[in-house]
Amino acid sequence: MKNDQHVPKANKEIKTGIRINKFIASSGYCSRRQADEFIKAGEVFINDEKAELGSLVYSDDEVRVNTKILTAQKSKDLIYLAFNKPQGIICTANPEVENNIIDYINYPKRIFTIGRLDKDSEGLILLTNDGDIYNKIVRAEYEHDKEYFVEVNRPYDAKFLKNMANGVKILDTITNPAKIEPVSKTTFKLTITQGLNRQIRRMCEALGYQVVFLKRLRILNINLDNLPLGKYRELSPKELKNLFTCIDYH
Repeated sequence: MKNDQHVPKANKEIKTGIRINKFIASSGYCSRRQADEFIKAGEVFINDEKAELGSLVYSDDEVRVNTKILTAQKSKDLIYLAFNKPQGIICTANPEVENNIIDYINYPKRIFTIGRLDKDSEGLILLTNDGDIYNKIVRAEYEHDKEYFVEVNRPYDAKFLKNMANGVKILDTITNPAKIEPVSKTTFKLTITQGLNRQIRRMCEALGYQVVFLKRLRILNINLDNLPLGKYRELSPKELKNLFTCIDYH
């Protein structure tokens, strides 16, 4: 029987069902996007039946990914961290990758990064075990602010500032308008609302400059502030409240 026709047991009510990828995300196992990949690979089961994209889960179903049985987390189990990533650390949970961020942090519970920060960059990255918030923050259409400190290899001019602010052609697209604030002849702060692959580096390269230092200072309302390089901290209740408001997360 196909799982898109998954029949609930007699004591269930249809209205209580949630999509399988949302359930997996709520368990803290991974994000919804990653859950979809596990489902496509045939590694997710509902009551020993192979799940499909869109399958529904009900309150007394047993869900497992391979051999691990999952349960939805309670709010007290949710983890939200800010981490000041050093250069050279790679934003992956793959234990086979040297210098991966999860091994570096060595947090006692399973967590994953919200978005990425390239190996050669440093600064703020958020980590969590809340798969739902991952989607709210990472998906490009939400257009959430991210602020960076950037140093380029030579003095820039007014034309460079204007082009960076108005949008630069990279990766077969034009970047969204950005906010740029000069700091010195070779440094500036840049606020963008996208997360294209190595976006800022590519923007500068397209205009004839090389980035020699890149540090993320802020994601939405979460600031790096004085968090030491290589250290993490829990987000405060006030930060979480404001963050949830920013992304309309309930």
